[in-house]
Amino acid sequence: MAQADFYVLPAAAPEARSRFLCRLVEKIQGLGHQIYIHCQDESDAEAVDQLLWEFRPDAFLPHSLIGQRPEDSPIRLGWGNHRPNQQQVFINLALDIPDDALQFERILEVVVQTPDVLDATRRNYKRYQDNGIEIRMNDMRKKR
Repeated sequence: MAQADFYVLPAAAPEARSRFLCRLVEKIQGLGHQIYIHCQDESDAEAVDQLLWEFRPDAFLPHSLIGQRPEDSPIRLGWGNHRPNQQQVFINLALDIPDDALQFERILEVVVQTPDVLDATRRNYKRYQDNGIEIRMNDMRKKR
């Protein structure tokens, strides 16, 4: 059964989402999983590409854009209808979740406190629920 994990961050800043994404990708890749990062568009994919290269001086996150070499990178970035051959981990950075994402073993959503991301998260949550996908919430906000 597929599983969707939501990581709800306390911040609204895009930088918080980016920093968390890099740490999350490093952890997942370190476990030996294949990762696909789904971006809103080509420009966003290129920005994530650069972010992964600059993450930490002592870190190496081997990745490539779909359509570029190497095609067997453990971390692939794409947008639109671009997809890797594997269906292990799908990290959604776009607002909407594409239909074929539901075929991946794990789907991850990194949620920041902005109206557009929160609205999209609610829609995606309902869609996962309607498709019988197990949902796990990881609330990273401080408890009051």
